[in-house]
Amino acid sequence: MSEEFSENVEGEYSSDEEEVEMTAADVLQKLEEAWLNEKFAPNLLESKVEIVECMLEQMEQMEENVKRCKKGDFRIIVHRMEIDRIRYVLSSYLRIRLEKIEKYVHHVLHKESTRGPDEPNMLSPEEFAFAKEFAESSESHAQQVVLRHMPPNLQNLDKQKLVPKPNLDSYVFLRANERQEHVLIEPELEDEQNADVVDLDAGSQYIMRYRPIGSLVASGAVSLI
Repeated sequence: MSEEFSENVEGEYSSDEEEVEMTAADVLQKLEEAWLNEKFAPNLLESKVEIVECMLEQMEQMEENVKRCKKGDFRIIVHRMEIDRIRYVLSSYLRIRLEKIEKYVHHVLHKESTRGPDEPNMLSPEEFAFAKEFAESSESHAQQVVLRHMPPNLQNLDKQKLVPKPNLDSYVFLRANERQEHVLIEPELEDEQNADVVDLDAGSQYIMRYRPIGSLVASGAVSLI
């Protein structure tokens, strides 16, 4: 994003811990990182609704900046292309999340209902309402089309055993944003003393199973690429 165009476009990105003044370029960088992480992670990540809302507000200001440009100014074309690019990232990010919610809706709702009070929200309020409505519609459809025609002992299914879940053992490409030492390769093993570990150097790229580095993606220590 050009400095000339974004110099008057600023926003506030708030989290549970802090409120930080950010330029449009800063917010866009956060959005693109969230987009790529969501795109390549097998599971649904923490909702970045604050970034999305901040970017939408800044896009409105950007549109106003374009309107103030003189007619025929070549910069209007450049700025319009930049706005279209941001709009694509926003829509792609939200679409990817909706696709994951639809695919893993019962798993996502179960995770959301069992998360601790200090754990971040996986769903925005709008996504949560969509997930509940989608799950109810899916269950109603399954009941009407399939289950009511089956024997009584098979009509009540254990959703947590049958619903699809994300494959956390799939491999992903990642870049370390900061050095990480002694990352467990097999964190699910009980014997951590004899488990294999690896050090991640800042700026280096790796290919690993997602499960060991999922928490590092959530903390921002690594980014998926």
